[in-house]
Amino acid sequence: MPEKLRTIIVEDEELARNLMKSFLSQNDKIEIIAECENGFEGVKTINELKPDLVFLDIQMPKITGFELLELLEHKPQIIFATAYDQFAIKAFEFNAADYLLKPYSKDRLLEAVDKVFERVQKEGISSDVAERVENYPKEDFLDRVVVKDRHKIHIIPVDHIRYVESMDDYVMIYSTEGRHMKQKTMHYFEDALNPKQFVRIHRSYIVKVGEINEIQQYEKESYIVILHDKTKLKVSKTGYKNLKEVLNF
Repeated sequence: MPEKLRTIIVEDEELARNLMKSFLSQNDKIEIIAECENGFEGVKTINELKPDLVFLDIQMPKITGFELLELLEHKPQIIFATAYDQFAIKAFEFNAADYLLKPYSKDRLLEAVDKVFERVQKEGISSDVAERVENYPKEDFLDRVVVKDRHKIHIIPVDHIRYVESMDDYVMIYSTEGRHMKQKTMHYFEDALNPKQFVRIHRSYIVKVGEINEIQQYEKESYIVILHDKTKLKVSKTGYKNLKEVLNF
């Protein structure tokens, strides 16, 4: 158990960062090792410095706090701090240690720090934050996917995705810009992508409906889809049923 929690603040508003630092300066359990003003910087700094605790804003330019979590190799304890209460449920799905609604008082902030300390004493430093979220809120389909490729972060608009292929614990996303790997399941994408635009054609493939050029039968009850760029993908029996429903044939 460390004497002090090595802490990073990820928050795009300077005033909010300064207020948090002044509240935390009166707590001997916290050592602030860095502050970041956007999610890109946050991902890089958290993966490099491996803090024990991160205070994380949710609504930030470039990428959101939730998208940042998906890109972390190092999994610290997380306290969300945001002005929007509609994110609270999702924050706890990510197994966040606490959720501060702005404007918060000094006492409320210090109470959150105590909570983390208790959690660390019970469970140890590392957290399973961000590994829990596979259930996507149904009214809220993805409009973009954020992927990390070595040191670069790519934001792929869902409109640019052509198809998604299963790769064990990962998926390969084929887009108009190229292909990128992401550590998510096919089940996650099946729930998170709008079913009017994307269809699961096989256990290995989810395809954008608008990319399908033709469906061909090559054996009795065996089909393939051919995309506009001539890519051929297998279709399972269930996938064929799904295609019939989506395309009304």
